[in-house]
Amino acid sequence: MLSSEAMARQCGAASWYGEKFAGKRTASGVRFNPNDMVAAHRSLPFGSRVRVTDRRTGRSVSVKIVDRGPYARGRVIDMSKAAARKLGFLRRGVTRVCITR
Repeated sequence: MLSSEAMARQCGAASWYGEKFAGKRTASGVRFNPNDMVAAHRSLPFGSRVRVTDRRTGRSVSVKIVDRGPYARGRVIDMSKAAARKLGFLRRGVTRVCITR
């Protein structure tokens, strides 16, 4: 688990997940909706709001942590399809981001 100081800013790879998980319960118990501005993080408390900024484009979005993950090595956050679309990396699938609380 990251300390609050380390989590003040965390950078790394982000990916997205969508329709395959639509309607399934997340680790927090809510049903996943790929059209919501939500994300999965390994250690942040459920319900936390974080700002995710795409390092390539400078775009940023606010997402709510509702799930655990990502499970792919080297990634720091998995975002909903809607969040990925707003950041502009939907077609690429993965991008470099910084997360701030």
